[in-house]
Amino acid sequence: MPYSLNLRGRLVSIERPWVMGIVNATPDSFHAPSRALTAAAVERRVAAMVAAGADVIDVGACSTRPGSLPPSADVELARLSVALPAARRAAAGRPVSVDTYRADVARAAVLDFGADIINDIGGGTLDAAMFDTVAELRVPYVLTHTRGTPATMQSLTDYGPDGVTAAVTGWLLRRADELRQRGVADVIADPGFGFAKTTEQCFELLAAIGDITRALEMPVLVGVSRKAMVRAVAGGDDAASLAGTTALNTMAMAAGVHIVRVHDVGEAVLAREMVEAARGAMPPARDIADIVIETTKR
Repeated sequence: MPYSLNLRGRLVSIERPWVMGIVNATPDSFHAPSRALTAAAVERRVAAMVAAGADVIDVGACSTRPGSLPPSADVELARLSVALPAARRAAAGRPVSVDTYRADVARAAVLDFGADIINDIGGGTLDAAMFDTVAELRVPYVLTHTRGTPATMQSLTDYGPDGVTAAVTGWLLRRADELRQRGVADVIADPGFGFAKTTEQCFELLAAIGDITRALEMPVLVGVSRKAMVRAVAGGDDAASLAGTTALNTMAMAAGVHIVRVHDVGEAVLAREMVEAARGAMPPARDIADIVIETTKR
């Protein structure tokens, strides 16, 4: 199902899955090749991702991997003051997202450094001012499910008898309703793979991602790129991690998600092309049913 986003007064439709390319303006992100610590490095990385087919660029300056300790807000802002303008220069008109859970950082990123979207891994839980800030700025907002902080989240994985899928879906629906009551029109839901979830729970969520997407009735973002759930199956080898990530992104796009957030843009774009080719080759479901019925009658 296509959705539209208001990007600084320009209405943009998500009619095919977007590939969101990651830029980490921090020295401690878990995937070293995604790090870009100078303006020139950011421009090179963004230009390469644009050439590979990226639809949107996501810039972060505060590692949120499980177990990490954040830099100060001043340090995060200083990094973004360099990285975001550089990303905009190289993005060739594509939207630029800021990955932050701090409301003041998000405000400066939008008003001073040119970010179009706020991508908050805290889902408004790590800074109580975030929802009001998003409503004030009137920009699209990625609402991510999590629990606790990056330092504590992996101790908070008990979702009770209803299980992780029901808990995450219900939480996203409730939080999205809070945002809409504040006047936020453009909410993108992220189930938060790897945030306060075991490997098994991550795969349970991914197996149900089509049902989750239909239940939420809003754009859904999936970020599994090279995460622990991939390495748990593929191992730590770089090539295996990329292959595993591509397999999961293909599965997610085939199930109907709207955005995949990735370190490796070219592979994700090719995966999207494969999904679209397969869809184009498949007759509608009702035709398949008719064929089966006719075959059984013979």
